[in-house]
Parts: sequence; C-alpha cells; structure tokens
Amino acid sequence: MPEIIPYLYPMTEAKPYSTFESEFRVRPDDIDMFQHVHNSKYFDYVLAARYDQMERCYGMAMEKFMERGYGWVVKTAHVDYKRALTMGDHFTVTTGIESINDKGCRVKFSITKKDTGKVCCDGWFDYTMIDMQTGRGAKVPDDVIAHYSV
Repeated sequence: MPEIIPYLYPMTEAKPYSTFESEFRVRPDDIDMFQHVHNSKYFDYVLAARYDQMERCYGMAMEKFMERGYGWVVKTAHVDYKRALTMGDHFTVTTGIESINDKGCRVKFSITKKDTGKVCCDGWFDYTMIDMQTGRGAKVPDDVIAHYSV
C-alpha cells in the first residue's frame, strides 16, 4: 500500500509590527491605600507610552491626527495584572500594534519593572478611530495604516 503524504498548506504569517519602549517612574500620586500603584494607573501608563511613541517612534503624533479631524479612543482594554509596582519603581512600557485595519487597531503592551526585569502586567487595547466633528467611528485612512505598519 502506498504511503499517503498529506499536503501541507502554507501558513500565512501575520505581518510583524515593531514594538517600542517608554520609561517611567512611579510617582507618589500613583499610589493607593494599599501602598502600591492603583490599577487604573496602569491604563494611564500605557496611554502615556502610546502618546510618546506615536511622535517619537512612528513620527506621527496625536496632534497630526487631530489636525486631520481624527482621534483615537479605547474601545476595549484587557489587562492581566501579575505583580505590583510600588513607590519610586522605574519601569518600561513596551507597546506595539498587533493588528491594524480600516476600523481601528489592537495594541499589545507589557509593563516591566526595570530592576528585576519581571512583567508587572500585560494585555491589549482595541482602539477605534473617530471623526472629531461627529464623535462617530471613522475609516482609518490607507496612508495611516501604511505609516503605522512599521
């Protein structure tokens, strides 16, 4: 009986996108009554990193979107908390686009404590582009998709 060799279909690879880092330090107003960073501050850290990286790393700051009448809003956020940051800790926020299309993008992130190299939390944010005049969802222009696909 002849040996049957299955045909393997080539897998299509997702486009790899760049990741970038921003460095921060925990401030006194980030601390909650349990003497660690309040969970809501982790969202702020990711948003601050994206704001920094849009200008510094992508070369297209949030202000450029606003000049064109666009803005980005968070549609969904997922955060997996692993360990706490505390007063004075230095940490990095690493973010990168996981996927982008004409409806928006998914940005993955991780927050890592500098002195230990351990991940404090990670997750993703789904962003939707909006028309600043109407406040409604807008199609992401092709040139923006191309520009951020680095």
